[in-house]
Amino acid sequence: MLLKNAHIINPADNFNELSDIRIENGVVTEISKDLFPLVDEEVIDLSEKVITPGLVDMHCHLREPGFESKETIKTGIQSALAGGYTAICPMANTLPAVDNLMTLKYTFDRAKEADEIGFYPICAVSIGLQGQNLVNMSELKDNGAVAFSDDGRPLENLKLYRVALEYADSLGALIISHSEDSSLATGGVINEGATSTRLGLQGISDLAESVAVARELEVLRYSGGKLHFAHISTKRSIELIRQAKKDGLSVTCETAPHYFSLSDEDIKTFEAKFKMNPPLRSREDKEAVIEGLQDGTIDVIATDHAPHTLEEKLMPIQKAPMGIVGFETSLGLCITNLVDRGYLTLSQVIEKLSLNPARILNIKQGNIKIGESANLTVIEPDVEWIVDAAKFKSKCKISPFDGKNLRGRALAVVVNGKYKEIK
Repeated sequence: MLLKNAHIINPADNFNELSDIRIENGVVTEISKDLFPLVDEEVIDLSEKVITPGLVDMHCHLREPGFESKETIKTGIQSALAGGYTAICPMANTLPAVDNLMTLKYTFDRAKEADEIGFYPICAVSIGLQGQNLVNMSELKDNGAVAFSDDGRPLENLKLYRVALEYADSLGALIISHSEDSSLATGGVINEGATSTRLGLQGISDLAESVAVARELEVLRYSGGKLHFAHISTKRSIELIRQAKKDGLSVTCETAPHYFSLSDEDIKTFEAKFKMNPPLRSREDKEAVIEGLQDGTIDVIATDHAPHTLEEKLMPIQKAPMGIVGFETSLGLCITNLVDRGYLTLSQVIEKLSLNPARILNIKQGNIKIGESANLTVIEPDVEWIVDAAKFKSKCKISPFDGKNLRGRALAVVVNGKYKEIK
């Protein structure tokens, strides 16, 4: 296959120019201008399109096993491919949790039955996500786990936290933190502030996140190891992580598109489509997230794709579960709210959507390199489109961005050398 006339953006080597890519037997074999087609070679003209390394989502929830009414591994993979992702990392908070070899192998088998994509599960830190006893990290890592997290629940047992960091470090593994003080967050619905007061809803203070970040950084400072913070949403958390990086700690973090696209000021009604954890924060926090993306404090943009059934999300906001879908709107939100507004270049966005998560997790994606598997995303950066949640590939057909005008979306993906047009 020969991909012709595309604008190639590859942050790994600062490549940013028009060129062609030849793929043979699933591997990139040539990157050069004006390549001539070989006999019987499929030629795809990508004029006015952009080719990037395949997008890598290091934080999503596929719900299977246990919650197949919300999402299955198959529908989650279909949704991810539709969003331009060639690799995904599902979290372990299923039922049963992905805390043992049997359940881990089950998820791999289900992914193979679905569609081809880079599938890199994140296993639980503690057995049953109960925060009491560590999983067998060594066995799970040897069988495909790329990181460990109790995401969905904070790991508040700091003694176990320390042991987990030390154990993971001995294996060259990564701990991913859901940073939250449950005593400060329990019962909360949206961010604590003027909007929660106006709507008469119990708020979740930004203190619930920043206090947890602070204490976990202190444990990391003592124990050593590698720590990644999921879905960072507050100004104070970003300040703490920025200083920790300056201090030389091995720490990285991510945010999600909704935290730089919306704030709690956008919540006008009691609709649960705006309910997520962490909640949409203040305008000041939103601006701090953008600043953190600009200066590199925030390394990654991950979706935190967290689907629920329509019936659940149509419940009163106080009773509805937290979480929104993210695969199919992520790229458009990044281009519309970061690139078009001049906060980041497209190359910088791709670095956070592809290169950085692949490097942090040490997986072979995030780069366009001769001799390596072809995992690419083909982007139409200038196309304007309207979000229609009813047409999502995900089982979850509700989104706070439904009806919004966005610019930029994925046209196709190349997964292990196979071209898949997005329809």
